[in-house]
Amino acid sequence: MGGSPCQDLSNYKYDRGDVKGLDGKKSSLFYHYIRLLKEIKPKYFLLENVASMQNKWKDLMSEIIGVQPIMINSNLICAAERKRYYWTNIPNVIQPENKNINLKDIVLSANKVEDKYWYNKPFIYNGDDKKVQCTLGIQIHRQGKEVYNLNGKCNTLLCDGNGGNLMKKIFQDGKCRKLTPLEYERLQTLPDNYSDNVSNSRRYTAIGNAWTVAVISHILSFIKL
Repeated sequence: MGGSPCQDLSNYKYDRGDVKGLDGKKSSLFYHYIRLLKEIKPKYFLLENVASMQNKWKDLMSEIIGVQPIMINSNLICAAERKRYYWTNIPNVIQPENKNINLKDIVLSANKVEDKYWYNKPFIYNGDDKKVQCTLGIQIHRQGKEVYNLNGKCNTLLCDGNGGNLMKKIFQDGKCRKLTPLEYERLQTLPDNYSDNVSNSRRYTAIGNAWTVAVISHILSFIKL
């Protein structure tokens, strides 16, 4: 089971002209996965990568692996978007049941969130019914300004530990704040405080790089012992 790095495949780099696909230094690790697959010859295998890749890369990976992927969006079982391709020889895998989980179902109550997570910055209020309920007035790229509605879901978690304003944000009790590492864990269906033995920045990065645990459990449930 593995997840080859997506940084050279993901569509979010298109506007930078920086999509190298499987020729990139990180995503070329896919070929090491294939080497190990051939050497170890496991009964079952599973590989995950982003669904936001060009079809030419998906088709090439499928041809090399020998199976077509199933696309599962983690938003069926958590409060974050996360469309991923899963290549596996586990038979008859289907979509998980929609649990209709939103951010309000996983966030901490406001009085349990430390002051350092809250913003004292101007923001534009976009509306009660908007997914991006507010746009925060900070100097960062568009997605970094997005403040999500508790009645919806946030966008895909990324490697958000490299800067103080990269973390996903929510509108709670009339104010904007960053999600905490514990809330990131819940968005990936990890146990609470699973990653609390390292710094917060490393927690955000590791969780953003991780699988959605409940999706993996769902796929593995189709193995017949």
